[in-house]
Amino acid sequence: MGALAAVPAVDRLVRWEALRQGLSAAVDVDFDEWTEIVADYGRGYYRQPHDQLVAQLGRDLTVLQQQIAAADGHHRPLLLRAAGRLSVIVALSLNACGQTVLAGRWRASAQRIADESGDADTRVLTRAWDVVNGCYDGRAPTTVVALADQVLPLTDGTPSAATCGLLAGRAQALSLAGRHAEAVACVRALADRVEALPATVTADVESLWGWPEHRLRHTESWVYAHAGDQHAAEAAQQRALELYPPSQQRLRTQVQLHQAAALCRSGHIPDGLRLAAGLLDQLPAEQHNELVRAVARQVAAAVPDAERHRPVYSELVERVRV
Repeated sequence: MGALAAVPAVDRLVRWEALRQGLSAAVDVDFDEWTEIVADYGRGYYRQPHDQLVAQLGRDLTVLQQQIAAADGHHRPLLLRAAGRLSVIVALSLNACGQTVLAGRWRASAQRIADESGDADTRVLTRAWDVVNGCYDGRAPTTVVALADQVLPLTDGTPSAATCGLLAGRAQALSLAGRHAEAVACVRALADRVEALPATVTADVESLWGWPEHRLRHTESWVYAHAGDQHAAEAAQQRALELYPPSQQRLRTQVQLHQAAALCRSGHIPDGLRLAAGLLDQLPAEQHNELVRAVARQVAAAVPDAERHRPVYSELVERVRV
């Protein structure tokens, strides 16, 4: 994350990008290039090498910061909307690296920026990702559920990727809190909301900003696996694995880890532990991050105390230790 933490103000690439944006604005003062830049980052999040992504993101945020400071009333809300969404990507990247304190600061900044932009969807989106992150970063599930419930009034009933993300995070947090009936009800409400999404949103399978079917199935897998509904969990897992594009191998592994945890909860301890170990072995080293480890820790947590003498359990705990 070094490239993200400190991008020198004199970086040549920053200067060139600032010059390019200045020329574009001189040609067409009403052109909103940042909308397309945000869309590019949404597509690049899963496909671009992480270090490369965050290095360029740091440079673009440096340029964007300067533009916001100099913006007039017409352009400022558009720039703030872009800054809020790009700040979400910073927070996600920090969270994936285990930098939870810094990630929390960026999430808070993203929300303040979104509020200042006045854009309702960006306000929900920045908070939805906060809820989702809360299911992985060690926050108490009750705290995350309360956060989700505070955000719900900001939604206006219009189906959107942001609202679906919020419901997905809330369902997962309810599962972690042991409130399984509520989690199942929430994921069913989410399925209804996904049905009403525009085709452009559900078809955007390679972008962080889309909400394709595989995200619904991933959430169902989590919720039903925690609730002990093995049949529904397996159906969701199978469908998710069919739908995930090759660029999202890490998320495929997380869904399969849900299955490993479910095996442990149902008493098939050796099978669940061996499956988890095999999945971690198969995942390329560059794909291992704190999100994968958090889900793998759920597998270990599903093992009863009386079964924790097994060497494979100790090995898994050591591999995913915080």
